[in-house]
Amino acid sequence: MYTFALLVLTLLSCLKLEEVQGYFPEERWNPESPLLAPRVLIALICRNSEHSLSYFLGTIERLNYPKDRIAMWVATDHNVDNTTALLRDWLIKVQKSYHSVEWRPLEHPSSFQDEEGPKHWSNLRYAYVMKLRQAALESAREMWADYFMHIDCDNLLTNPDVLWKLINENKTIIAPMLESRAAYSNFWCGMTIQGYYKRTPAYIPIRKQARRGCFAVPMVHSTFLIDLRKESSRELAFHPPHPEYNWAFDDIIVFAFSARMADVQMFVLNRETYGYFPVPLRAHNTLRDEADSFIHSVLEVNVKHPPLEPSKYLPLPVRQPDKLGFDEVFMINLQRRADRRERMLRALREQEIDCKVIAAVDGKAMNVSEVHDMGIHMLPGYNDPYHGRPLTKGELGCFLSHYNIWKEIVERGLRTSLVIEDDLRFEVFFKRRLQNLMMEIESEGLDWDLIYIGRKRMQVDHREKAVPNVHNLVEADYSYWTLGYMMSLQGAKKLLKAEPLKKMLPVDEFLPVMFNKHPVKDYMEHFKPRNLKAFSAEPLLVFPTHYTGDPGYISDTETSTVWDNDKVRTDWDRGRGHSSKTKEQAEISTEAQNSDVLHSPLDRTAREEL
Repeated sequence: MYTFALLVLTLLSCLKLEEVQGYFPEERWNPESPLLAPRVLIALICRNSEHSLSYFLGTIERLNYPKDRIAMWVATDHNVDNTTALLRDWLIKVQKSYHSVEWRPLEHPSSFQDEEGPKHWSNLRYAYVMKLRQAALESAREMWADYFMHIDCDNLLTNPDVLWKLINENKTIIAPMLESRAAYSNFWCGMTIQGYYKRTPAYIPIRKQARRGCFAVPMVHSTFLIDLRKESSRELAFHPPHPEYNWAFDDIIVFAFSARMADVQMFVLNRETYGYFPVPLRAHNTLRDEADSFIHSVLEVNVKHPPLEPSKYLPLPVRQPDKLGFDEVFMINLQRRADRRERMLRALREQEIDCKVIAAVDGKAMNVSEVHDMGIHMLPGYNDPYHGRPLTKGELGCFLSHYNIWKEIVERGLRTSLVIEDDLRFEVFFKRRLQNLMMEIESEGLDWDLIYIGRKRMQVDHREKAVPNVHNLVEADYSYWTLGYMMSLQGAKKLLKAEPLKKMLPVDEFLPVMFNKHPVKDYMEHFKPRNLKAFSAEPLLVFPTHYTGDPGYISDTETSTVWDNDKVRTDWDRGRGHSSKTKEQAEISTEAQNSDVLHSPLDRTAREEL
């Protein structure tokens, strides 16, 4: 055998290289296939979440991550609503798409012995939630998951790539920064020695994304990712608390302490917009309050993003719209602005508000002859106070749109009406706050013609006079904008009687003239009597969707042409536009009025940034 092998090698050594290769054909290697996505366990712990599940689970379905690499761990307990049945139905329909599904329902009891209501975080509730989260974490470890992700059931992850983006940061614990209506978010930048929230200068620049990146912080909560491949993750625990723990019995603080003792740094990522969530409510709030707060989060998403779609597998709650006690709710919309119309109709439907859509007059489509044929003449000597230019075509159309509503109010004899434009956003609990305000006004017997619910105060250097015995109502001073207002029948009659088409100026200049608060006396001299009884909600109940300089800001009144000359453009970004200064005032007002809202994760923690 040895002799034969030696003979073969001798013969081969005499052949040329190309001849040798003929005896040993070259292997053809296919390229290596890509790695499978890391294995992720997503933990959902839901209680009394019927109001949020359809939208919330819709965002889970749309995560841009292979479902066969995701294990779902779902628990629910102590419900007084239909949460258990909805979750069960959803899991049955999606279970084949995911790697695995673990279902842990607790049908009874429906409350904890020491809780004061469904929003109260009692010690028994804290302990139970911590045990559930620990059980989910241990399930992830036992199945050798690479990552553990916890998501609260009212968090809306609008960025479908959020999971990949968190993984790519390569941190042991990392949270995507979540948006809310004010300064509240799901991270802290400071913590006291007792484990409570601490205000720091670093918070607002990160929260407002003046600084973008991945930041080390002492606390993240609500939605976060844990990298179980990291050795230090073995020491992380939700329950029981660390032996040296002596802070408040609070689930997020217990976990933050665990991370500290494991020498694991928490991080928050704010490079993009990843999602939204409602601020937590106080213990005395009801499930209806929680549902309203969640719906406000949905509306906030829809302001600057494509409409949030519900789950493919769950129905939305049935809505029963009404007119808030008004004879009519008018919503003004330019027919060519179908985007605004759809968004507003969605927002009103979510809040169970019925409305009549009024086709706005498109001033840009009118020519001078049409204007004169309608008997319209400009107020002599009128010039825009900011730019010294006459009325624009957009302002002309805006005035006529409101004027037509005043005519309809009188023709139909509507006692009270609500008028809103299509570029506003609603404050949280809008419907209830407006109804409560109207109840107080009627109870007090207040004689009123006009009540602003959204406006731009032009004289902010002094306080407006509060109305006795009516909460959150002031006598209106010089104001801009007609975002939203209530109008009485007698008020509409007063406005029509003034014959404003014969001496037209912008509608938000005309109204202050009629309640005798316009600073230009020459304008007011053209209108008598000026006896409109005007008030304003304070704090306001609606604000603009966009402010000057915001992405997507478009003004159909400011961006126009002069009413009698199409060659003179008026593309200014100030004037009656939604200014940035007003945006800051709106945020302050928004935060000041939310007395029923905690600005910290839970009742027992300190207040979050204002």
